[in-house]
Amino acid sequence: MSRRNDKRRDRGFTLIEVMVATAVLTIGLVSVAALATTMLATGKRSKYMALASTLASEKLEDLSRYPADVPQVCIPTGNTSVGSLTADSAPASVTCPKGDAGTVFYNDDVNISLGTSVSTGGNCPNEGGCFAETVSGLNGSNTVYATTYHSPDGVVTTPAATSSKPSNMTFHRRWLIEGDTPVSGVRRVTVVVSLIDNSVKPAVSFQMSMVRP
Repeated sequence: MSRRNDKRRDRGFTLIEVMVATAVLTIGLVSVAALATTMLATGKRSKYMALASTLASEKLEDLSRYPADVPQVCIPTGNTSVGSLTADSAPASVTCPKGDAGTVFYNDDVNISLGTSVSTGGNCPNEGGCFAETVSGLNGSNTVYATTYHSPDGVVTTPAATSSKPSNMTFHRRWLIEGDTPVSGVRRVTVVVSLIDNSVKPAVSFQMSMVRP
Protein backbone atom coordinates (compact mmCIF):
# COMPACT_ATOMS: atom_id res chain seq x y z
CA MET A 1 0.00 0.00 0.00
CA SER A 2 2.76 2.43 0.88
CA ARG A 3 4.57 1.67 -2.40
CA ARG A 4 1.44 2.52 -4.38
CA ASN A 5 1.11 5.89 -2.64
CA ASP A 6 4.79 6.59 -3.30
CA LYS A 7 4.24 6.00 -7.00
CA ARG A 8 1.28 8.43 -7.05
CA ARG A 9 3.39 11.09 -5.40
CA ASP A 10 6.13 10.62 -7.96
CA ARG A 11 3.81 11.37 -10.85
CA GLY A 12 4.04 15.20 -10.21
CA PHE A 13 1.32 17.76 -10.96
CA THR A 14 -1.63 16.92 -13.17
CA LEU A 15 -2.74 19.23 -15.99
CA ILE A 16 -5.77 20.34 -13.96
CA GLU A 17 -3.58 21.29 -11.01
CA VAL A 18 -1.32 23.36 -13.27
CA MET A 19 -4.34 25.13 -14.79
CA VAL A 20 -5.79 25.92 -11.35
CA ALA A 21 -2.45 27.27 -10.12
CA THR A 22 -2.09 29.41 -13.26
CA ALA A 23 -5.63 30.80 -12.83
CA VAL A 24 -4.96 31.69 -9.18
CA LEU A 25 -1.69 33.41 -10.12
CA THR A 26 -3.36 35.34 -12.95
CA ILE A 27 -6.16 36.56 -10.68
CA GLY A 28 -3.59 37.68 -8.14
CA LEU A 29 -1.54 39.60 -10.69
CA VAL A 30 -4.64 41.25 -12.17
CA SER A 31 -5.78 42.31 -8.69
CA VAL A 32 -2.37 43.81 -7.90
CA ALA A 33 -2.35 45.72 -11.21
CA ALA A 34 -5.88 47.04 -10.59
CA LEU A 35 -4.91 48.15 -7.08
CA ALA A 36 -1.82 49.95 -8.39
CA THR A 37 -3.89 51.72 -11.06
CA THR A 38 -6.47 52.80 -8.48
CA MET A 39 -3.76 54.12 -6.14
CA LEU A 40 -2.17 56.14 -8.96
CA ALA A 41 -5.54 57.61 -9.99
CA THR A 42 -6.39 58.46 -6.38
CA GLY A 43 -3.04 60.16 -5.88
CA LYS A 44 -3.45 62.18 -9.08
CA ARG A 45 -6.96 63.28 -8.10
CA SER A 46 -5.82 64.22 -4.59
CA LYS A 47 -3.11 66.44 -6.09
CA TYR A 48 -5.64 68.25 -8.27
CA MET A 49 -8.09 68.63 -5.38
CA ALA A 50 -5.36 70.28 -3.30
CA LEU A 51 -4.57 72.68 -6.15
CA ALA A 52 -8.28 73.43 -6.65
CA SER A 53 -8.71 74.31 -2.96
CA THR A 54 -5.67 76.61 -3.12
CA LEU A 55 -7.03 78.38 -6.22
CA ALA A 56 -10.46 78.83 -4.60
CA SER A 57 -8.85 80.37 -1.51
CA GLU A 58 -6.64 82.54 -3.71
CA LYS A 59 -9.64 83.94 -5.61
CA LEU A 60 -11.56 84.67 -2.41
CA GLU A 61 -8.56 86.58 -1.06
CA ASP A 62 -8.37 88.50 -4.33
CA LEU A 63 -12.05 89.47 -4.14
CA SER A 64 -11.82 90.38 -0.45
CA ARG A 65 -9.19 93.08 -1.07
CA TYR A 66 -11.56 95.26 -3.14
CA PRO A 67 -13.53 98.04 -1.43
CA ALA A 68 -17.23 97.23 -1.12
CA ASP A 69 -18.40 99.70 -3.80
CA VAL A 70 -16.27 98.83 -6.83
CA PRO A 71 -17.57 96.91 -9.87
CA GLN A 72 -15.58 93.73 -9.10
CA VAL A 73 -17.60 93.00 -5.94
CA CYS A 74 -20.59 95.36 -5.77
CA ILE A 75 -24.22 94.36 -6.30
CA PRO A 76 -25.78 96.67 -8.92
CA THR A 77 -28.99 98.45 -7.96
CA GLY A 78 -31.99 96.22 -8.57
CA ASN A 79 -29.98 92.98 -8.38
CA THR A 80 -29.73 90.47 -5.57
CA SER A 81 -26.67 88.69 -6.95
CA VAL A 82 -24.11 88.74 -9.76
CA GLY A 83 -22.12 85.96 -11.37
CA SER A 84 -22.89 82.24 -11.50
CA LEU A 85 -21.53 78.94 -10.26
CA THR A 86 -23.07 76.84 -13.03
CA ALA A 87 -22.49 78.80 -16.25
CA ASP A 88 -19.97 81.30 -17.60
CA SER A 89 -21.16 84.89 -17.55
CA ALA A 90 -20.37 87.19 -20.45
CA PRO A 91 -18.36 90.31 -19.54
CA ALA A 92 -20.89 92.47 -17.70
CA SER A 93 -21.08 96.27 -17.62
CA VAL A 94 -21.58 96.89 -13.91
CA THR A 95 -22.68 100.18 -12.36
CA CYS A 96 -22.49 100.20 -8.57
CA PRO A 97 -25.06 101.97 -6.34
CA LYS A 98 -22.51 104.73 -5.59
CA GLY A 99 -21.75 105.31 -9.27
CA ASP A 100 -18.53 103.40 -9.98
CA ALA A 101 -18.76 101.49 -13.26
CA GLY A 102 -16.69 98.94 -15.16
CA THR A 103 -16.66 95.72 -17.13
CA VAL A 104 -16.41 92.57 -15.02
CA PHE A 105 -15.84 88.86 -15.67
CA TYR A 106 -17.25 86.42 -13.11
CA ASN A 107 -15.09 83.53 -14.30
CA ASP A 108 -11.50 82.92 -15.32
CA ASP A 109 -9.07 80.20 -16.41
CA VAL A 110 -5.92 79.20 -14.57
CA ASN A 111 -2.94 77.35 -16.02
CA ILE A 112 -0.57 75.65 -13.58
CA SER A 113 2.85 74.66 -14.92
CA LEU A 114 6.55 74.46 -14.14
CA GLY A 115 8.68 77.25 -15.61
CA THR A 116 12.33 77.29 -16.58
CA SER A 117 15.07 79.79 -15.78
CA VAL A 118 15.92 82.80 -17.95
CA SER A 119 19.24 81.23 -18.93
CA THR A 120 17.36 78.40 -20.66
CA GLY A 121 14.80 80.63 -22.36
CA GLY A 122 12.20 80.72 -19.59
CA ASN A 123 10.95 83.42 -17.23
CA CYS A 124 11.88 82.06 -13.80
CA PRO A 125 13.94 84.65 -11.89
CA ASN A 126 16.42 82.09 -10.56
CA GLU A 127 18.09 78.90 -11.75
CA GLY A 128 16.43 75.57 -11.08
CA GLY A 129 12.92 76.31 -12.37
CA CYS A 130 9.83 77.64 -10.63
CA PHE A 131 6.06 77.29 -10.22
CA ALA A 132 4.13 79.27 -12.84
CA GLU A 133 0.49 80.34 -12.56
CA THR A 134 -1.27 81.95 -15.53
CA VAL A 135 -4.65 83.60 -14.93
CA SER A 136 -6.98 85.05 -17.55
CA GLY A 137 -8.42 88.51 -16.97
CA LEU A 138 -9.72 91.66 -18.64
CA ASN A 139 -7.86 94.63 -20.04
CA GLY A 140 -10.73 96.88 -21.03
CA SER A 141 -12.89 94.48 -23.03
CA ASN A 142 -10.00 92.25 -24.12
CA THR A 143 -9.00 88.97 -22.49
CA VAL A 144 -5.37 88.87 -21.37
CA TYR A 145 -3.23 86.31 -19.58
CA ALA A 146 -0.96 87.24 -16.68
CA THR A 147 1.65 84.76 -15.43
CA THR A 148 3.18 84.85 -11.96
CA TYR A 149 6.44 82.94 -11.36
CA HIS A 150 7.14 81.64 -7.84
CA SER A 151 10.74 80.52 -7.25
CA PRO A 152 11.72 78.11 -4.46
CA ASP A 153 13.67 80.88 -2.68
CA GLY A 154 10.56 83.07 -2.42
CA VAL A 155 11.25 85.43 -5.33
CA VAL A 156 8.05 86.26 -7.23
CA THR A 157 7.92 87.95 -10.64
CA THR A 158 4.96 88.92 -12.83
CA PRO A 159 5.85 90.01 -16.37
CA ALA A 160 3.38 92.13 -18.34
CA ALA A 161 0.16 90.35 -19.34
CA THR A 162 -0.17 89.19 -22.94
CA SER A 163 -3.01 88.23 -25.26
CA SER A 164 -1.42 84.81 -25.91
CA LYS A 165 -3.44 82.01 -24.34
CA PRO A 166 -1.43 79.10 -22.86
CA SER A 167 -1.72 75.85 -24.79
CA ASN A 168 -3.39 74.10 -21.85
CA MET A 169 -5.63 75.76 -19.28
CA THR A 170 -5.70 73.54 -16.19
CA PHE A 171 -8.57 74.91 -14.07
CA HIS A 172 -11.72 76.96 -14.60
CA ARG A 173 -13.13 79.21 -11.85
CA ARG A 174 -16.57 80.76 -11.47
CA TRP A 175 -17.85 82.94 -8.65
CA LEU A 176 -21.16 84.21 -7.35
CA ILE A 177 -21.68 87.32 -5.20
CA GLU A 178 -24.96 87.42 -3.25
CA GLY A 179 -26.18 90.60 -1.55
CA ASP A 180 -27.66 90.64 1.99
CA THR A 181 -26.67 86.97 2.47
CA PRO A 182 -26.69 85.31 4.95
CA VAL A 183 -27.90 88.46 6.78
CA SER A 184 -28.68 92.01 5.76
CA GLY A 185 -25.71 94.30 5.25
CA VAL A 186 -23.19 91.68 4.13
CA ARG A 187 -22.57 89.71 0.97
CA ARG A 188 -21.57 86.10 0.44
CA VAL A 189 -18.91 85.34 -2.16
CA THR A 190 -18.69 81.74 -3.41
CA VAL A 191 -16.02 80.36 -5.75
CA VAL A 192 -16.12 76.99 -7.49
CA VAL A 193 -12.98 75.59 -9.15
CA SER A 194 -13.16 72.76 -11.70
CA LEU A 195 -10.36 70.76 -13.32
CA ILE A 196 -10.34 70.91 -17.13
CA ASP A 197 -9.40 67.25 -17.63
CA ASN A 198 -12.11 64.70 -18.37
CA SER A 199 -9.69 61.81 -17.88
CA VAL A 200 -9.71 62.31 -14.10
CA LYS A 201 -12.64 60.45 -12.54
CA PRO A 202 -14.59 61.41 -10.52
CA ALA A 203 -14.39 64.96 -11.82
CA VAL A 204 -12.44 67.39 -9.64
CA SER A 205 -14.50 70.33 -8.32
CA PHE A 206 -13.97 72.39 -5.18
CA GLN A 207 -16.24 75.09 -3.73
CA MET A 208 -15.49 77.65 -1.01
CA SER A 209 -17.33 80.70 0.37
CA MET A 210 -16.65 83.76 2.49
CA VAL A 211 -18.78 86.55 3.94
CA ARG A 212 -17.67 90.17 3.65
CA PRO A 213 -19.20 93.65 3.97
